[in-house]
Amino acid sequence: MTESTSSLPEIASPAVPPADPPAAAEAVRADETSEDTGPPLDWVGEIRGLFWMLFAVLAFHSFIAKPFYIPSISMMPNLLVGDRLVVSKFPYGWNWASASFHVLPRGTRRVLAGTPQYGDIVIVVPRNRTDDLIKRVVALPGDRIAVVNGQIVLNGQAVPQAVEPDLQLPADPNLKCDDRAVAYYCYEEFGRFITTLPSGRKVLELPTLRETMPNGATYLVIKDKVDPEADNFAEITVPKGHVFLMGDNRNHSADSRFPTWRDGLGGPVPLSDVGGRAEFITFSLDGEQRGDPLSIWNSLRPGRSWTSLRPVHIVKDK
Repeated sequence: MTESTSSLPEIASPAVPPADPPAAAEAVRADETSEDTGPPLDWVGEIRGLFWMLFAVLAFHSFIAKPFYIPSISMMPNLLVGDRLVVSKFPYGWNWASASFHVLPRGTRRVLAGTPQYGDIVIVVPRNRTDDLIKRVVALPGDRIAVVNGQIVLNGQAVPQAVEPDLQLPADPNLKCDDRAVAYYCYEEFGRFITTLPSGRKVLELPTLRETMPNGATYLVIKDKVDPEADNFAEITVPKGHVFLMGDNRNHSADSRFPTWRDGLGGPVPLSDVGGRAEFITFSLDGEQRGDPLSIWNSLRPGRSWTSLRPVHIVKDK
């Protein structure tokens, strides 16, 4: 007996209508570009964050420390044009001059007030100006001070000045100062002191003295000429709450010896106008920089970075 088999009928699959080509292409493009871009940018939050960042920077500059740039030769040889340094704001307390950009009105109040020491380098805002100057403290409240033939006389005693070997400083031929209407070579008044070393390098050889204050603070000053006006100052008594300031470059500094109309400080300076104390140099540029990073690197003065600006103190034998 022959077994017979019957074939199953084929099940026809339903017909798929052809897709509309333009609609399919559009769907593919929509799928490719439908990336998740996240929530929209919160502009209010961004501005708020920027505000608090700026506030923190200004608060740090006003209460802790701020950078400072040396624009003039008045504090040579200890500070050179092109030095960048840090000024601390808290050693003598806080006042209107402490605030960055001097946004507060000039006043006399001080918080946690302190008094500088002889030899401290401080920044001060003169009564007729809005920019900061930098000078050295040479007399304190209650002191009697005079200048006789270039030497400080403090409370009737001449402040010792010892002659040092001529100080050599790089001539920095491209160093420009812009405290006049037209920028000029910073050392143009020292032309007679420029000399060429056997190596071919040009340097300034400046007559230098070591001055030592009553507390033992000692530092170098430059005395390059006889100047009856700068070398002599009639004795006065420094009022309470004031200090007498002078530049280390004694014949090229408008300071407490000169009236305000001569761009000086007009005598003793109120401590409420003192905005801080110079602490150390961060770096120094010699005038060769042109703006590109390589020239700035090449213009760095060697050996000045992180130099302390606090005066050395000589310990006197008891």
